[in-house]
Order: sequence, then structure tokens, then C-alpha cells
Amino acid sequence: MKSSGNFRLLGGHPLWIRLVTLYGGLVLFGVSAGLVIESRLGNFPWDVLHEGVSLRLGALGVTVSVGVVAIIASFVILILWIPLRQRPGLGTVSNAILVGIFMDITMALVPDQDSLAFRIVLLVLGIVLNGVATVLYIIPNFGPGPRDGLMTGLVQRTGKPVWAMRLAVEIAVLVSGVLLGGTFGVGTIAYALGIGYITQFFLGVAERLLGPADPLMTDAD
Repeated sequence: MKSSGNFRLLGGHPLWIRLVTLYGGLVLFGVSAGLVIESRLGNFPWDVLHEGVSLRLGALGVTVSVGVVAIIASFVILILWIPLRQRPGLGTVSNAILVGIFMDITMALVPDQDSLAFRIVLLVLGIVLNGVATVLYIIPNFGPGPRDGLMTGLVQRTGKPVWAMRLAVEIAVLVSGVLLGGTFGVGTIAYALGIGYITQFFLGVAERLLGPADPLMTDAD
């Protein structure tokens, strides 16, 4: 999940509002990923890997859902934070657990569809909801997601630009997922090209509703 350590709109609001926003974002993030997987038109890049691992384990007779693979992967990534000297927050640990759970719940509730039109609706809805979820998750400022913290740590340790490190990691993840049998398709490309603009749009909406971000807030707040 994408996160920002500098965009803080809820720092001055009551804790319960920040928590509701955080957990609403995490639930919605899992739902959005589940909808996109159910579209069968191309997963989010990390979910290509999660699905590929799930399929490979299934071929070996070990049934592990995509959501459970995502949870396991999150905690493996958190172990990698240790040498990178990254510090998890409440949002980090909650992210690692809840996104995979609600991904699986969504996939269980949404029936398989052969209609291409319906699958396109699932894809578009999933991508848009992912942008909303990202905003809800980052504005309470409870810590980056496991994958974004990995990116941040690698950038700090290597001195490489954020875009270059993110591109390298996500390409490696995507290629690995495709080789394992995960679903890569037009949805994956649409997400990669559009999620930044969608997230920025909803950040603007949040800023208009909640007021400008407070530049004096710190991560400790």
C-alpha cells in the first residue's frame, strides 16, 4: 500500500477519528484488491506475486489463499525492515494483517463472472476504491505499509531516487509473480498508470474537506 509520511490532515483530530479513518482505509484497500483479482483482468503488481505463490502452493497440494499469502509476505517484508532500520507503527502492523483478510472476504463474496462488462466494472471500481483507501490510510499518519517501508529503507540505504527504487522492486515483484502464474493484464497496466492520478485527486478532495495539511505535525504525533 502506498503511504506518505508528510501528508497529515488528521493530526489535530481526536484519536478515534484517526483510528476510524485508518481502519476504514485498510478494509477498503483489501476490498479493492479483492475486486480487481475477481475481475481476472490483471492484478495489482504485488498481488500478481501473491496469487502466483498461492497457485504454486496449490499445485503442491498446499491450499493457501491469496490473502493469507499477502499477510505472510507482509511479515516477511517487516523482517527485512530490521537491517534497513525502519520503524513500524500501528498502521504498519494493522496493514499487514487486515488487507489480506478483507481481500479474501471480498473474493469469497463476489461470485465468478464470465461477463466481460461486469469484470471491467469490478476492475474500474477496484482501482478507484484503492485510491480512496490509500488516502484514508495515509492521512491519519500511523506509519507506512510494509511494502512502502521497504521502499523507504532501500532508498535511504542505497541513496537511489525513490522512483528508481520503486520501479526496480515492483518490476522484480511483477516478473516473479508472472513466472509463478499470477494474473498480469490490462488491469495491472491501468493501475500502474492511473493510481497516482486517482490518489492525488482524492487527496485534493480530503484537503478541501478537512483543510490543508499541517506542516508542523511530526511522525511522533
